[in-house]
Amino acid sequence: MASSTTGLSAAAKAAWAAAMSFSRLRRASRRPAGRTVSRVGYGAMQLQRLHGDRRAAVALLRQAIDLGVDHVDTAQFYGDGFVNDVIREALRPQDDVLVVSKVGAASDPGGPAPLRLAQRPEELRAGVEENLATLQLERIPVVNLRRVDAGLTIPVPDDQVVDLDDQLAELIALRSEGKIGAIGLSSVALDGLRRALPAGIVCVQNAYSLVTRDDEDMLQLCADEQIAWVPYFPLGGALAGLPKVTDEPAVLTAAQSLGCTPAQVGLAWLLHRAPHVLLIPGTADASHLEANLAAGAITLDEETLAALDTVPTRSFAAPHH
Repeated sequence: MASSTTGLSAAAKAAWAAAMSFSRLRRASRRPAGRTVSRVGYGAMQLQRLHGDRRAAVALLRQAIDLGVDHVDTAQFYGDGFVNDVIREALRPQDDVLVVSKVGAASDPGGPAPLRLAQRPEELRAGVEENLATLQLERIPVVNLRRVDAGLTIPVPDDQVVDLDDQLAELIALRSEGKIGAIGLSSVALDGLRRALPAGIVCVQNAYSLVTRDDEDMLQLCADEQIAWVPYFPLGGALAGLPKVTDEPAVLTAAQSLGCTPAQVGLAWLLHRAPHVLLIPGTADASHLEANLAAGAITLDEETLAALDTVPTRSFAAPHH
């Protein structure tokens, strides 16, 4: 993807160089979505914060693409379709951006919460169809099944307790029909991932950060199976009371030594953790976007990594809500 740095700030040029030159992760050729992407992409969920300024949302996403972002994570239920609308408007065919969406939940504007679970096979199919319509794509390159086995979960009504095999069967059918290119999993437990391997899983999105390292066994399984590990909440602190990477003394010390932000240290640590880690940090702020992408160029030496590895891990125990 050709990009130009003309007129960009020094920070933006550094971010562009990081995105283009930092080591890339090649998806195994046997995977249905096999392709090479930059290790730092963009999580589009935060674009819903710009709901009142659509032009600003489109401009921010265009900026991300101009800085080298070539994969974007989204969902139809982000902003009740607003985020997908922005992606459709912002992307151009020549951008060659990999769009990754997810199903398993749905918008519920009139309900007690903004989202409701949509785990049944027919709801997964409806979610894919909605994504296709709003993104105006003939096929979604990757679709993640958002389970409720781990991470940030909500109470599960009886009619939403669905066997993983039934869900995978529906997604495999959608893949066979050409409506999705590949299947990923989100908020999944280790046993669930093992069960799903025959379906050809290409990525896993679970809560994981320097302060929440519950899923080390799953991280290793993904490495063994050449599955991309795409952590959400990469800096912790998703909800009040949960630990934040940017509050840790070792992180603050490293940031001061390296001349970068604590958030950049947290993202760089994840990239150093394993070569199959991809990041999708989200933001609605242009300067934060530049900083997030520039984290891909930060090198952590062995001494710094050893200090960061002493940060205690705390289980991700988010309250049900």
